[in-house]
Amino acid sequence: MRARSSFISVVVTACLAQAALADEPRPGAAAPPTSAPRTRPPLEVVIEKSKVDLNEHHLELKASRDLAKVTIRVIGESGGVIADDARELASYRAGIPLVVAWRPSSDEPVVRIEVFAYDMDGYYKGVAITPWSVSVPHEEVNFKTDSAQIEESEKPKLEASFAKVSEALAKHQEIRVSLFIAGHTDTVGDASYNVRLSRQRAQAIAKWFRQRGLKIPIAYEGFGESALLVKTADEVDEPRNRRVDYILSVEEPAFKSTGVRPSWNRVP
Repeated sequence: MRARSSFISVVVTACLAQAALADEPRPGAAAPPTSAPRTRPPLEVVIEKSKVDLNEHHLELKASRDLAKVTIRVIGESGGVIADDARELASYRAGIPLVVAWRPSSDEPVVRIEVFAYDMDGYYKGVAITPWSVSVPHEEVNFKTDSAQIEESEKPKLEASFAKVSEALAKHQEIRVSLFIAGHTDTVGDASYNVRLSRQRAQAIAKWFRQRGLKIPIAYEGFGESALLVKTADEVDEPRNRRVDYILSVEEPAFKSTGVRPSWNRVP
């Protein structure tokens, strides 16, 4: 078996936590008649995570009823509003995808997006989205050949990463996140063995973070060579593919290259 190493890659994905607000009359609008009982179902608004593009500044929504208006408010990392736009709709029909764009006043990272959709009768539904992304500087952490044991000489690198993760969490205490640790390998060796080894290494690092004192939920999983950072042929020794991703996320992340949602293992 060829000697292997693994290095730590610390990333935070864009996380989307949606909190739906009540189906209520539009502020300032006349209240609907109370003499007749309301029989129609409540207004529903759906925003898919995959349809939120922070780089191009737009998202896509679908509503269960025809809409008259949509507003969007974007809050930056500093807590200030970096976009506050409204769009009157002449002919939106229920169930049709609607692209809603915003014009940010700066390139500040987005912490929260608030979208309100108003139907033709003055009722509205709000959806709050929390997309969060930050890259944490890190050092490579090396494992011995076919081992998941963290060597004493490598622990200072983990300490540095722990400090960066803690710093990021301290800045955004209002966001409920978990730490997901995903192990990966290159394409050298047996694929099933690589999955087991990457899982064992991810587990070792997850346990280290818990023992070090990280209080948030921690989960781990091994992906072997199924989610390559750099696409290669089989039996290619590519150091950038031997990595462990740290992902701070509101919900369980999925790697697009695998096509499946992993079964994350939780650390007590």
